[in-house]
Amino acid sequence: MRRLRTAALAAVLATPLALTSAQAAPLQAGDRPPAVRAAALTDTPSCDPTKSLRPSTDESGPAVSAIKKRGVLIAGVDQNSYRWGFRDPATGQLQGFDIDIVHAIAKALLGDPNKVQFKMVPTAKRIDAIKSGSVDLIARTMTITCARLNDTAFSTAYFQAGQQVVVPKAAGAKTVDDALKGKRVCVADSSTAQDYLEKNPRGQASLTKVGNALDCLVLMQLGQVDATLTDNAIAVGQAAQDPTVQVIGPSLTNEPYGVAISKSSPDLVARVNAVLEDYRHGPWQDSYHRWLEDYLGRGAQPPAANYLP
Repeated sequence: MRRLRTAALAAVLATPLALTSAQAAPLQAGDRPPAVRAAALTDTPSCDPTKSLRPSTDESGPAVSAIKKRGVLIAGVDQNSYRWGFRDPATGQLQGFDIDIVHAIAKALLGDPNKVQFKMVPTAKRIDAIKSGSVDLIARTMTITCARLNDTAFSTAYFQAGQQVVVPKAAGAKTVDDALKGKRVCVADSSTAQDYLEKNPRGQASLTKVGNALDCLVLMQLGQVDATLTDNAIAVGQAAQDPTVQVIGPSLTNEPYGVAISKSSPDLVARVNAVLEDYRHGPWQDSYHRWLEDYLGRGAQPPAANYLP
């Protein structure tokens, strides 16, 4: 019965609801080009993807000016990542750590944290959304990688995560190899978890790709996959939603999260970096305490900003 109730909760979190912070709308994007893939595999030791433009409060650039003239920030987010970007089933409102960052950016640019139009963007469509101009930015547990920098710009890192494995407690797995060897493993399509397992299969029997990480939790609940690989920041949220699963093993990768912005909008990148400079001193800790501390522990600090020369 508990498993059925948890599956129902996951289904509620995954179900689109009407929402306005100013306004919400589903992303309408075309098919993903084969070349657009998260590709941490191509990162090189000489590459430091976390370096970003120096912050600026100048708002005269074209991208920032367009947002101010429009009067609303269009942000691509998730509605299915518990504690990061998710809908409160009782109110239908978007909440979470990533959502707080979007509100902070809107307040800095427009004077009102609620002047946001949220668009729900699947993992595999994040870069498409930026390149097509469907959104001004993406704040969606998105790892900064050198390969992704070929297609989009990023802010400085605002969170440091890493890939970990989620398995049902009943499986009795004690190590990553226990959890993955000979197993059906689930990942979000075009995620760094997919890239990792394609390069390091760890003896998996098969790989199932889904639109969002929450779909993996549902498939585990239904017995259709045996394990999930995802960012530990997301994994602990899954374990919080369903007490019959657990997170095991060490972090397998480094996953610095950044706000994705078009390469043609350096003025917006610099302005967002200025927002994050202030955000690291107080608001970041407040948001972490509210959303993540119970699952990731006390004492966490935001990553230090790393700027280009």
